[in-house]
Amino acid sequence: MNLAFIGLGKMGIGMARNLLRAGHSVAVYNRSADKAAPLVTEGARVAKSPADACREADVIMTMLADDAALEQVVFAADGIAGAMKPGAVHLSHSTISTAMARKLTAEHAQRKQGYLSVPVFGRPEAAEAKKLVVVVAGPANLIDRCRPLFDALGRATYVVGAEPWQANVTKLCGNFMIVAMIEAFGEAYATLRKAGVDPHAYLEIMNTLLGSAVIGNYGKAIADEAFEPAGFALKLGLKDVRLILAAAEECTSPMPLASLVHDHLLSAVAQGQGEMDWSSVTRVIARNAGL
Repeated sequence: MNLAFIGLGKMGIGMARNLLRAGHSVAVYNRSADKAAPLVTEGARVAKSPADACREADVIMTMLADDAALEQVVFAADGIAGAMKPGAVHLSHSTISTAMARKLTAEHAQRKQGYLSVPVFGRPEAAEAKKLVVVVAGPANLIDRCRPLFDALGRATYVVGAEPWQANVTKLCGNFMIVAMIEAFGEAYATLRKAGVDPHAYLEIMNTLLGSAVIGNYGKAIADEAFEPAGFALKLGLKDVRLILAAAEECTSPMPLASLVHDHLLSAVAQGQGEMDWSSVTRVIARNAGL
């Protein structure tokens, strides 16, 4: 399949590499062109702009930091909306707002192009190892058409609805669950440290009771206070919690724990932790406990 992949950050580089490994023809674009260089030896074509990347593509895939970055790539003069051929499909893997997903759905439909929201769960090492969990929503015929691409990216694909924005709210709620677990670890570890109990011993118990890769990995990182380099920057976590609160307001669904986590993340950014891993929010909780 002829593909364009736009956004070669920590997640995008591994995703694009796995598409090449699966035998697809891939044109890549990144604002910092040097990030595309490693893919050239693997068969990628480096495009001069988003529009250049997608002119001959059947499917255009974007993995960008936020709504603003995606809007620029789609709607700018050298963006993808004006360059995609009719019938081509845009897959947005970014963690974006439900409002942006609806805007993209309408824009592509007006241009007789397809659109699916396809956010993914997993850290950069999972992207590289083809172990992402893929979440998709949109028209069934487009999902069927693009399934080989989902299979090239991850270990499992879940269809959550017929409207693309439903995948985005699913991703946001998933990230909320993860950061709520981080919050719980921070509170529990602060209390345990003040009680003289080793958090590593506690983690071993939790792994026995509630064992999962997410609990094991984050639990250890927090116990070790290993917050750099960031697998997922705290400032991006704050962005995601803002988005889930906005989606909750749309649905008139109170999320009081999300509001608490938002304030702790905001405090962490104010204290210079924005580029650290989002699990470093537990330092705010520790400070509140006098540690």
